[in-house]
Amino acid sequence: MMIRIRSRDGLERVTIDNPHATISQLKSQIESQLGVPVESQTLSTNQNLLLAKTPDDWSPFIDMSNPNSPISSLNLTHGSMVYLAYEGERTVPGPAVNPAGSFGKKMTMDDLISKQMRVTRQENPHCELVSFDRDAANAFQHYVNETLVFAVKRGGFMYGTVSPEGKVVVDFIYEPPQLGTEESLLLLRDPEEEKLVDAIAIGLGMRKVGFIFTQTISQDKKDYTMSTVEVLQAAELHAEGDLNEWVTAIVKLEVNEDGAADVHFEAFQMSDMCVRLFKERWFETEVNTDEIDPKLSKMKKDVVVGVKDTREVDNDFFLVVVKIADHQGPLSTAFPIENRNVPVSMKALKDHFNRTKSLSFVKRISDFHLLLLLAKFLDINADVPALAGCVHTQSAVPEGYQLLIESMASAS
Repeated sequence: MMIRIRSRDGLERVTIDNPHATISQLKSQIESQLGVPVESQTLSTNQNLLLAKTPDDWSPFIDMSNPNSPISSLNLTHGSMVYLAYEGERTVPGPAVNPAGSFGKKMTMDDLISKQMRVTRQENPHCELVSFDRDAANAFQHYVNETLVFAVKRGGFMYGTVSPEGKVVVDFIYEPPQLGTEESLLLLRDPEEEKLVDAIAIGLGMRKVGFIFTQTISQDKKDYTMSTVEVLQAAELHAEGDLNEWVTAIVKLEVNEDGAADVHFEAFQMSDMCVRLFKERWFETEVNTDEIDPKLSKMKKDVVVGVKDTREVDNDFFLVVVKIADHQGPLSTAFPIENRNVPVSMKALKDHFNRTKSLSFVKRISDFHLLLLLAKFLDINADVPALAGCVHTQSAVPEGYQLLIESMASAS
């Protein structure tokens, strides 16, 4: 039987004569066929092993730690995938070398450029940490969990601040018009609405800092962190965001030890090389999802991965893990959220003001989604940043704005 081995060096194969071999025997075959010493190997059926950087990070991956367990007990059969992390270096056999220069074939300019495009793992993110406002994160995941039941994909833009040390603080999530299916997420972006969002963010002292999206239940059975289509979309938005600390966040369901499903957040940066390859149009963007391996991104020209020239790159090479924290931010999320199944009407504004009579006026409007509804009736250059500025400083709202907003609420 053949077992596929995926490591930081890419995808390789190991042949085993006995389908009931033990993990110890599998490790011995990896040593003899791939040249990785048994004592250096950490094996797991969990793809997240490839995202761990140090031996200490590998320690939680214990599903293949018992050398006497038969591999069949882990449901490993012909063609199954096993993930390998190891200490040290090794030489991976590359393609046959063709003579070049004055002794044989001359290299073209494309050949020379491709040699400079060396895809390696980026060890350190530009973003030291991303912290999510608990209410904003919960409002997003609650909708995709309770209403969409993770059956279709959903996305949003994250807004907040970036510290000089590279810490990203996410305080609200804007959900643009979109069409989500089980496999794809099409953002039907509204430039006029996004101008209002940016004007509100400026008044709040914030900016766009990243993209968040969900993976569907069907994707939980796939052995990748991000699919090819997701990498292309994330790279495009990262390049558009033009921010070194730009964060891409994934929300998905994961089965816990008790067999129940937990909502799980992960955060990454797309690597500098990934963004560069996208900006310089190296990615094949016209992809047929039925015909491609979702773990691999296709290039228009050869790039160098390890010692190999290739046009297929494992998507994990493009991901740089970012630590996650949470905090209680300055905004509430009690107001209905834009561009969901039910349109937000002025009645929602009236209901909100009836519920919040005990609060000060500035507290009553300290909600991004409420501000977005109001912004559609205000001057984008003057009124919108001014009103958001009152929320930012938690200062008294001018009487003229109060009267206008209250009349809008009572008229519904």
